[in-house]
Amino acid sequence: MLFDPRPKDKREDLFDREEEINMIKKYAERYPATLLLGIRRIGKSSILKVALNEIENGIYIDVRKLHFESGGWITIPSLHSNFEKALNSLKPPIKRKVFESLKKINGVSFAGINIRFEKEARISDILESLDDIGGVVIGLDEAQYLRFFGRRGGKEFLSLISYAYDNLKNINFIFTGSEIGLLHDFLGIMDYDSPLYGRVYGEITIEPFKPALSKKFLAAGFKEGDVKVKDAEIDRAIGFLSGIPGWLVEFGYNYLTTRDFDKAMNGVIQKAEKFIEGEIGELEKRSKRYILILRAISMDFNRWEKIKEFVEGNDRKIPNSRLASLIRKLEKMSWIKSIEGRYGIIDPVVERILKEK
Repeated sequence: MLFDPRPKDKREDLFDREEEINMIKKYAERYPATLLLGIRRIGKSSILKVALNEIENGIYIDVRKLHFESGGWITIPSLHSNFEKALNSLKPPIKRKVFESLKKINGVSFAGINIRFEKEARISDILESLDDIGGVVIGLDEAQYLRFFGRRGGKEFLSLISYAYDNLKNINFIFTGSEIGLLHDFLGIMDYDSPLYGRVYGEITIEPFKPALSKKFLAAGFKEGDVKVKDAEIDRAIGFLSGIPGWLVEFGYNYLTTRDFDKAMNGVIQKAEKFIEGEIGELEKRSKRYILILRAISMDFNRWEKIKEFVEGNDRKIPNSRLASLIRKLEKMSWIKSIEGRYGIIDPVVERILKEK
């Protein structure tokens, strides 16, 4: 169902993403590491899940969930737990093959048809064993959260990736990231001090739907739901939601339920407000000036000097270097972008909500 708000895992439930799915599968064979990039709610998780489901030895790990479950700091036990769940989700016959290979690994046990990693199990040993039988493709969704692994900003995990990259020819990684700049910074492929410095990798960027494709998507979803919607209402929805599939799905799902444009759109706004409340709360823990910058930009105070004026008018004097650092971090977290000297909020729904707050 196109308007199912849950992440998809079958190709037929996705709309017009065949090229991206096929690229992921091709890159998983070509590169030891691939980056799958795109802003929030663009559909990266669904696209990755579909691709991994079509790869016999593909496994999926949600790093953001791992981060939250661990209380904000990813531990080895939490990594073990999620890795074993991912391997347990493999389909036969590859699952039997994997289990057979892992019987010889210290710290690996079996409970019925499932595998278990004990405290002494080492991920490097497990990867070596998997490499011997043809390897796996490991999808790490929202991988920038791995910077919260261990005591050194995720460097231990990067060292593991680096070891696999150099020595395990049948182990391939796919990293997704909504906070695109942070993911690049974490992996550090251009950073001499990073364990992954200088490694060759693939990169795929998921783009929003263009207006014509957004219209086709909504029309196809409404046809699937056997509901007739006026072109004018579809155009209004696209004008408000732009081409971000997550918001288009939310609108379509709400419309199928309510058969009312305003109620459907209000449902989108309420969902977006909850999303923003959580995200803004996380930003505010770091600095309340992040919020002031976002509000300034949403109110069209979108040039450097106007942002500075707004922030200082609502807080206190801020050094240029500090303001530059905050703006740069918001860009890396994919909240804003700069075009010809003007800053804009990437997600139009988020922009509207911030403007009204």
